[in-house]
Amino acid sequence: MANQKLYAGVKIRETRLKLSLTQKDFAAKLGVSLSYLNQMENNHRPISAGVVLAMAQEFGFDVTQLSVAESDRMVVDMREALADPVFGEDNPPLADLQLTASNAPMLARAFLNLHRSYRHSQDRLASLNEALGQDSGSIAPLPWEEVRDFFHYCDNYIDSIDHAAENFARTIQLDQPQKRTTLIRHLERQHGVDVGLSIGPIRQFDALNRKLTLSSRAGLATQIFQLAHQIALLEFTDLLDATLDYAKFRTREARDICKIGLANYFAGAATLPYTPFLAAAQEYRHDLDLLAERFGASVEQVAHRLSTLQRSGHKGIPFFFVRVDQAGTITKRHSAARLQFARFGGACPLWNVHRAFETPNQYLRQLAQTPDGERYFCLARDISKTTGAFRSLARRFAIGLGCEISHAEQLVYADDLVTKKDAVFDQIGISCRICERQNCHQRAVPPLEHRLKVDHNYRGVLPYSLT
Repeated sequence: MANQKLYAGVKIRETRLKLSLTQKDFAAKLGVSLSYLNQMENNHRPISAGVVLAMAQEFGFDVTQLSVAESDRMVVDMREALADPVFGEDNPPLADLQLTASNAPMLARAFLNLHRSYRHSQDRLASLNEALGQDSGSIAPLPWEEVRDFFHYCDNYIDSIDHAAENFARTIQLDQPQKRTTLIRHLERQHGVDVGLSIGPIRQFDALNRKLTLSSRAGLATQIFQLAHQIALLEFTDLLDATLDYAKFRTREARDICKIGLANYFAGAATLPYTPFLAAAQEYRHDLDLLAERFGASVEQVAHRLSTLQRSGHKGIPFFFVRVDQAGTITKRHSAARLQFARFGGACPLWNVHRAFETPNQYLRQLAQTPDGERYFCLARDISKTTGAFRSLARRFAIGLGCEISHAEQLVYADDLVTKKDAVFDQIGISCRICERQNCHQRAVPPLEHRLKVDHNYRGVLPYSLT
């Protein structure tokens, strides 16, 4: 990681154009030749440390903007899409994908959108149900996936909403034990909203009668979160709408779904405000239970918030966060780390998050290595929920939180783990269809990038081998 070459041609060009400088003038200010600048802008050469320093000193450039996180995500997504048999066997080399993601990100996104549209179209044709005859034939992405991708490519960090939520929390002095009372009082005084409890839905707002009803069965952390969510919808709707306008969703459904997501983002950022929460996370060495107690939040809320601490110039650990159900379906996924999650198909069964259901209320730790050689510290825990009623079914989920192994020493959970020996790292992948491991005993389907060789007289871990 430390020796990784950084190609940042798009950022360099954007900085120069914002300053209205020609390549010749910009090169002179950076102390490099015109040809060298041209090569960097076209990603033919990596950006040097001297150029980074010159940009920071000459133009006050925030060097934290020079990140490969987004391009890494697009490379993973393109590799997975290109594993589709429709593209045949001659897939572009990894170097070409990296160059496309870093130098032409809009082209990469257009390709991913095109493949996603094709896949949805094929799924509809394969279903052969009666609804197909009444369908308009649209191949637009599903609204839920479009919203998920929006947060995915924002690093799950929305700067304007995060700052607004932090300022709101500071203004009403929300950083105190009586958060629920403070939020209820704010709704009553500022918006004329009366708050009550019932055994009904988690949150229901009657706009005509200015009545907000919360579920009495919901925990205190959930009630606080829903109060902040309602304030976002009432008080910060212009900010939410401006963000939605920027996203340019294809459908009204996607925009409506994303507004819920943005209001949730505000609620999390208000109840766990960025600056004090990051300071506490560092002080407690990211102990989820201590942070949950300190801020009156749930463990899931705390873990999710840790994955959003990517404010420019004031970043936390680049965590990945995921929530899965018992079937292994990913219901939430965010990653500020290099590790990315499968967009299509199931996640790797060797990941410890799938074992968390077997050990309720316990943390499972795992040292893992992905096929690209990157190593991670992974933490998993069951967070199943029940309404408390006799005949109600529990909602069973598990969460996973992790980071690259270089950050593990900042986590209290990794104190007694030996991270220097190769043998202690479990060999995991992203999903079977793009995993290159030859002899994985948990492989469900063969990788689409390899031909299969079948020997009827030999049986190993798998009934076939990969060529």
